[in-house]
Amino acid sequence: MSDSDIADSLQHPRRSLGDRHRSQAEKYLNLAIDEEGRLIQDRLVNLEWGEQSARQAVLYDFTNPENWKALVRVKTLLGDSEGIRSVLEDLFSVLGRKPEQLTQLEGVDFLTSGYRLLLASLEADPLDTNQWWKMVSNSQDVLTDFLDRTSKLDLRDRRANTLFSRRIERIRDSGDEDQFMRLSKIILAQRPTNHEAWASLGRMHERRGEYSDAWLCYDQAQLCFPGNPVRDEFKSRMEDELDGNQRKKWKSPGIEQRVDFLSKMEDMAAPDNEIEVKEDQIAENPMGEVEEMINEGRLSEAFFMTRRMAARGIEGALEINEELRKKMERE
Repeated sequence: MSDSDIADSLQHPRRSLGDRHRSQAEKYLNLAIDEEGRLIQDRLVNLEWGEQSARQAVLYDFTNPENWKALVRVKTLLGDSEGIRSVLEDLFSVLGRKPEQLTQLEGVDFLTSGYRLLLASLEADPLDTNQWWKMVSNSQDVLTDFLDRTSKLDLRDRRANTLFSRRIERIRDSGDEDQFMRLSKIILAQRPTNHEAWASLGRMHERRGEYSDAWLCYDQAQLCFPGNPVRDEFKSRMEDELDGNQRKKWKSPGIEQRVDFLSKMEDMAAPDNEIEVKEDQIAENPMGEVEEMINEGRLSEAFFMTRRMAARGIEGALEINEELRKKMERE
């Protein structure tokens, strides 16, 4: 199995495996403590095994809050203050928040307060999509806040991108298609290898009769995950429908339309303080700006730029884009 296959398989939570590892962690934990919940020193190895199992539980299902709780409980018994802090930082990444926000907690004793901080974070921003939607849908203010702040969040983390993709599906199902489409583009601008989000957005465009936009999204989905030929299937549907109605044969978007689409996504991926790169600069040194973006960690921006360059037939752009895709999948 390739690195990208492994990354893709770990992108989505697997609840049964998470539950199994958490159950093992809890068994090891119970073996390591006495009736009053205190650590039995000569059973420390059980607690260490419990930590390994709890880590696996979070790895396999990051959307189950019980897995995070189990991990912090074990680390608290181990006296691992820095480990608790790392878990909270990881949770912040999943929730799209900047880990630097924890700097305001300097001086806090994580051994006594870490678990409480974890519970507060999970209550304020539930990982379970059903629980989150129940909270959001019952308050227009909470929903409005979510719609406003999503564009300000850091959703480059694979798990955060998946989590927020699922959240906005609830907004779509509630009937707010325009917000779903707007938020989908924000999410995809930060992690363009999320093929399921591309396919979901493509289906929305197709349902609305926006066929060129649908093809552009399906094209990105299939490029990122060739095993799911959504673009080819869409093309077949269009050809069958048009042939049946004896209408003019449907054509996929031309180069200029593709370039315009990729350029807009590139702009969305660019930091707010970034100066726009002019076409003549790119034409003069087509790979220089891409290399600079990669060195600065602006991978999403570089991804869309190389796709745009490849659409224009610039030599070497497609190969660099494929390397970027693999690099992003490994992260």
